[in-house]
Amino acid sequence: MKYNFASDNYAGICPEAWQAMELANRGYAAAYGDDQCTARACSALRDLFETDCEVFFVFNGTAANSLALASLCQSYHSIICHESAHVETDECGAAEFFSNGTKMLLVGGENGKIDPRQVEHTVCRRSDIHYPKPKALSVTQATELGTVYSVAELQHIGEVAARHGLKMHMDGARFANAVAALGVAPKEITWQAGVDVLCFGGTKNGMAVGEAVIFFNRELAQEFDYRCKQAGQLASKMRFLSSPWNGLLESGAWLRHASHANSCAALLEEKISTLPGVTIKFPRQANSVFVEMAPERIERLKAMGWHFYTFIGAGGARFMCSWETTSADVLNLAADIAASADR
Repeated sequence: MKYNFASDNYAGICPEAWQAMELANRGYAAAYGDDQCTARACSALRDLFETDCEVFFVFNGTAANSLALASLCQSYHSIICHESAHVETDECGAAEFFSNGTKMLLVGGENGKIDPRQVEHTVCRRSDIHYPKPKALSVTQATELGTVYSVAELQHIGEVAARHGLKMHMDGARFANAVAALGVAPKEITWQAGVDVLCFGGTKNGMAVGEAVIFFNRELAQEFDYRCKQAGQLASKMRFLSSPWNGLLESGAWLRHASHANSCAALLEEKISTLPGVTIKFPRQANSVFVEMAPERIERLKAMGWHFYTFIGAGGARFMCSWETTSADVLNLAADIAASADR
């Protein structure tokens, strides 16, 4: 099998995260987050976002999103999200489960981004007791289709959410890629735009495991530690979840790796966008390229040994780049995409 373009989850652990874990492994440390590595990581995240936020570390993105959303809602509430959002399509009903039945209300919008007008319609269309009361709005940054919300777009959505009393959650599995793409300070696309809680992805940015749940609205974090414990997300050796954040944040590698992955995707787009029979489906703004090709070409590429997904988004093929992707990988893939038309 050739290089995997299926997901950035396929990449290994980046050197900065590996070294930080090795340092954390030297000797004893207090359990359950009462250690210096965890305190340091929390402080680093507060510095990064330039605000006094509450920080929790969990094992994976499904836990981060579902527990964060559960903290915003009661069981009779509803969560508004895009119809292609990961919390709707790929988390096996976890948000509904951990919130004791909170309903997901789906809205559309071009290129994976929520249409604020549809949010307003969903909130206002009914207000009777028979309707699950909208309470939270979830956005994904970068989106499931590889696009990125601008600062202005998030500010607009944040205004709509505030006007209707919705708490705003951000699924930031690829938040680093969005920051790299926009070239803005993290605060500008989070709490300054109205985001109450961010699930900041570490795994896709080069860590072995681990996501940070960051409450900018500190009141919403009340007893969140109990939710983590009940859901099996309180790591006894927490330093191994938190220390990689120190390695990535203190070295700047979190942004460097994201920029590299974005650049690899841009290179792939450049090399294949003009090929006959190849159509770029969505604007390439982060570290993925969505391509429409004839089914037989897709099968030929798979037969050549390339591994990629065809079930994410709205069909076609998704090629995802990571911190570990090289330009040689990209050029080899582009050459085989070109050759697949002739077989």
